[in-house]
Amino acid sequence: MSASAASPGFLDRERIIAKPGFNRWLVPPAALAIHLCIGMAYGFSVFWLPLSRAIGISKSVACADMALTDALFTTTCDWRVSDLTIMYTLFFVFLGSSAAVFGGWLERAGPRKAGVVSALCWCGGMIFSALGVYLHQLWMMWLGSGIIGGIGLGLGYISPVSTLIKWFPDRRGMATGMAIMGFGGGAMIGSPLANILMTNFKSATEVGVWQTFVVMGAVYFVFMIGGALGYRVPPAGWRPEGWTPPAPSAKAMIANGHVHLRNAHKTGSFWMIWLVLCMNVSAGIGVIAMASPMLQEIFSGSLFGHPEIGFTQLDDKQKVIVAGIAAGFTGLLSLFNIGGRFFWASLSDKLGRKNTYYVFFVLGIICYALAPTAAHMGSQALFVAFFCIILSMYGGGFATVPAYLADIFGTQFVGAIHGRLLTAWSTAGILGPLVVTYIRESQIAAGVDRALVYDRTMYYLAGFLVIGLIANLLVRPLDRKWFMADSEVARLQAGAKAGAASIPSGSFGIGAGSFNLVTVLAWLVVGVPVAWGVWRTLLTAAKLFGG
Repeated sequence: MSASAASPGFLDRERIIAKPGFNRWLVPPAALAIHLCIGMAYGFSVFWLPLSRAIGISKSVACADMALTDALFTTTCDWRVSDLTIMYTLFFVFLGSSAAVFGGWLERAGPRKAGVVSALCWCGGMIFSALGVYLHQLWMMWLGSGIIGGIGLGLGYISPVSTLIKWFPDRRGMATGMAIMGFGGGAMIGSPLANILMTNFKSATEVGVWQTFVVMGAVYFVFMIGGALGYRVPPAGWRPEGWTPPAPSAKAMIANGHVHLRNAHKTGSFWMIWLVLCMNVSAGIGVIAMASPMLQEIFSGSLFGHPEIGFTQLDDKQKVIVAGIAAGFTGLLSLFNIGGRFFWASLSDKLGRKNTYYVFFVLGIICYALAPTAAHMGSQALFVAFFCIILSMYGGGFATVPAYLADIFGTQFVGAIHGRLLTAWSTAGILGPLVVTYIRESQIAAGVDRALVYDRTMYYLAGFLVIGLIANLLVRPLDRKWFMADSEVARLQAGAKAGAASIPSGSFGIGAGSFNLVTVLAWLVVGVPVAWGVWRTLLTAAKLFGG
């Protein structure tokens, strides 16, 4: 074999092993650059109404009795919102399934190659969807953003997990919290940006969506490629200078070995953590799916100082007012979703992962159980506070689970194991909204007052958390039989050790370092858009309190 054939390619894992002088604080902004882009999946609802009048422009051109198969190919009828929202389901089904299928490949190929493929899929899917909007072909949007884009979501979501955990073994929760916070914040930036672009491109003959897809796809591609190229992995055996792993007896829940990907799903603890994540996400995502109508229907006229006016008594002008206030509620929930990812994941480094999930479930059960009481009291502030806490723990659950897996299964295959665990998210993405909408519709059909239709829902969601609490109780440290032998770990790490052969022993001069100019600039690239998104969200949330 020739030397050129044997040398690793530009995107290969062996080419991104960190060299002396590299600062580990450059890795989190690289991960954020990708997560902030793919997180726009949460914000795609901003496109539904404009797309539902893509032909009629000012008013939808509805076709009576149009079947879903007809909607996929029609060029003369506008799409229904229900046809478009299937893309949202496709996002999270393919996110979970692609993360599960390609997780093992990611561990071998490395985060740079996975990040580049994620950018091609997510941004390429948006461009293909733009063509679908231009040609008015719904199937192209489903395929482009829903399926191809969903695969990009899965690869982009898990690409930094294993890398960050290896760079921050001393702060696993904080590290994954920083990256996964970006996924929650993607819509906070992307939704107002999309609104600005659609307003700019809108005309008498266009709603401005396909042009917005093209611009956002191009911008996201630049950011995601920049993030992928910024990834580095530590040499095998590296650890932060001055840090020593905890003694085996110090924290029984933290493993001192590594479980192979092929065995992780054979353990009971994997499935208990799967259930923990599924129940936590099901409860939270059900609220996200119905946050705006829930606030409007429960508080109605109380939102603008007229508690005597029920939801069915609102006139068109009043409906606009309460919808604007409810938008502030959803914006506030998004901030707590984002902040909770960093706060709770960082706190888990102190509390321990299992104890952090105990807090999620116990506090969540209390909040869900008391939410109907707050609504009956007419206490809007208390009701909002309960759901802000709930959404912070929803986000915190996502950010804490990779570190939980690393504690139980070791770090060698944690990215791939995390990928398989994300099938719990795909399941929850169907289960949570289905339960919430079904109960709501059945209550309305039974003649229950709109202000009371969510009471039973809250108790069901509390029940989800009870199941999660029991599953968390059953998570146990693994028996030694599940861990790989040291010789097997050494063989798997041979490539990384070969790549690091020329690096001096000890700390390697890698990973240390303060926030120098390069590091500050890297954080500014992702920090400025986040700050803009927070500001826009706060402006919207101010409506909730009369601002």
